[in-house]
This record gives sequence, structure tokens and C-alpha cells, in this order.
Amino acid sequence: MNIKICGLNPARDVQLCINLGVNFLGFVFYEKSPRNIKFNEIEKLKTYNKCNSKYVAVTVDPSDQFVENVVTGNFDYIQLHGSETKERVKELKSTGLKIIKAIKIIKESDINEYKKYNDADIILFDTPGMEKSIDFPMNLISKLPKGDRYALAGSISINNIENIANLGVNFFDLSSNLESDNEIGIKDHLKIKKFIKKVNELKN
Repeated sequence: MNIKICGLNPARDVQLCINLGVNFLGFVFYEKSPRNIKFNEIEKLKTYNKCNSKYVAVTVDPSDQFVENVVTGNFDYIQLHGSETKERVKELKSTGLKIIKAIKIIKESDINEYKKYNDADIILFDTPGMEKSIDFPMNLISKLPKGDRYALAGSISINNIENIANLGVNFFDLSSNLESDNEIGIKDHLKIKKFIKKVNELKN
């Protein structure tokens, strides 16, 4: 079971997630987001021993300049949430980066969009809400392709992960449900600990 936590703060959240064995640590580069990190915060990421965790740069239609100056050498994966074509994904893949391509799901026919992105290492099935907490349609979860290459995002929480896992999902991407009830964009470390504890219980 793989876990990705998105919208992390480089100084505040990283060591905790590494200690807990979180597989993928996501950092948002999107100015409209309350979780957006500044370029000068990237240096902090280099000070950690990542162990088995991977760093992910979460982007929307990134430019070649951004990929070269910010992502390459600092992140293991680039996550694409924009209108990137299969040609663009292949182009980015050729730089040596690993690719997570997000597919927005509203109706069942949207699921097949993933077939266009054979060059992506991971497909993330997401809601159209971007960072807004929108439930993924439960009736469609069982229709998603199965396997370690396919991840799910959209209102996953400690309360429903077991039910979703029973539908065949084993790669979960979370953000807002692990945040403070009082402040958007600020991760609640107790919530993270409780969630990972639940994940470990399910694994066993």
C-alpha cells in the first residue's frame, strides 16, 4: 500500500513523513494554492536523509525553464495537473524525471483517458476540484485499473480508507484531510500519525 501526502511544508512536515515511512512527499508549485512553496524553500529538502521516501514536485503545465531550474536535481517525480499532452509527457520523461499524470474524473468515460499516457510512471485519478476536497465518485472506484501504477485522490481519510482499499485501491494520495481544522494548508501532525497508524494496521 503506497501513500502520498501532498501540500507539505519543507521545514515543518518532511522529517515526520520520512520517519513514518510515507512513500511520496508532494510539494505544490501553484501560486493560487495556500500550499504553494517558494523556490528558496527547496534548499531545505536537500538537508534530509530521504530514506525510501520520494520527493514530488506538483505542477500545472510547467515550463521547460521551471523543469530545468527547479525540478531537475531536486525532485524524484514531477506531477502534472494541467493540460499536458501525451507528447509533452514523453518529452518530460526524456529528461530523466519520473512522471505522475493526473486524470480528472467526473464520469466513467473519463477513466479511459489514462490510456493516452503510457510514458507516465504513475497515473493519479483525481477529482476536478484540484485542491478542494471533493469526493471521488464511489461508484467509479471499482472501475479504475488496478496495480501499483494507479493512485487515487479525492477526500480519502482515516474513516474511508479501509472501504476504498476493499475496492482494489492500494495507492492513496491525501492533502486537505490531513490538515488543521483551523488553517487551510497547514498539516496536522497528529492526523498524519493516526492515518499512517491506520494504514499500517490495514497492511497487517
